[in-house]
Amino acid sequence: MATALVSQENVVASLVSRTGRHLQRYDKGRRQVVGCIPYRYKNGSSNTSEVEDELEVLVISSQKGKGMLFPKGGWELDETIKQAASRETYEEAGVKGNVEHQLGHWTFQSRTHGTDYDGYLFPLHVKEVLDFWPEKNNRQRKWMSVEEARESCQHGWMKEALVVLVDRLAGRQQLGEEEMGSCSSSYQAKSNL
Repeated sequence: MATALVSQENVVASLVSRTGRHLQRYDKGRRQVVGCIPYRYKNGSSNTSEVEDELEVLVISSQKGKGMLFPKGGWELDETIKQAASRETYEEAGVKGNVEHQLGHWTFQSRTHGTDYDGYLFPLHVKEVLDFWPEKNNRQRKWMSVEEARESCQHGWMKEALVVLVDRLAGRQQLGEEEMGSCSSSYQAKSNL
């Protein structure tokens, strides 16, 4: 029986967040910030009449401990925008999954630095919730309903992105129901022949 050996250095290295801004992307002087809205369905399926009732999103505490937000951070020169969004979500929230199509682009002012940033958010359909992740000791994470997240999220641009996500998922569900309706109509028509 073969046994896979994992060195302690590899485990520790994967639990360290990237730090510093020397590799960060800037556009017209604005720091490029990317992140995700991690989501899942309470019953494990999106087949419900009301997406918002079954949808849960994962929020994290701010490092400064003031309010909740979605995971986000700097987009670095050596990664694609989706890689950066996935990495930030792993480092800050300890989840992995499928990064989907961008929700939008917002320009916002950093409360700490008083400068404008460009923010990009993506949905991340969560497939794995980790017990250990790089910022586990610095942040709290919490699954919330959409309404709870709207109330607790401290950034207006992130709340706007949440509305876009809910609308998109509701549209997907409606499209799926319409396709199912046309499939059963087609089946019914064929069975009447």
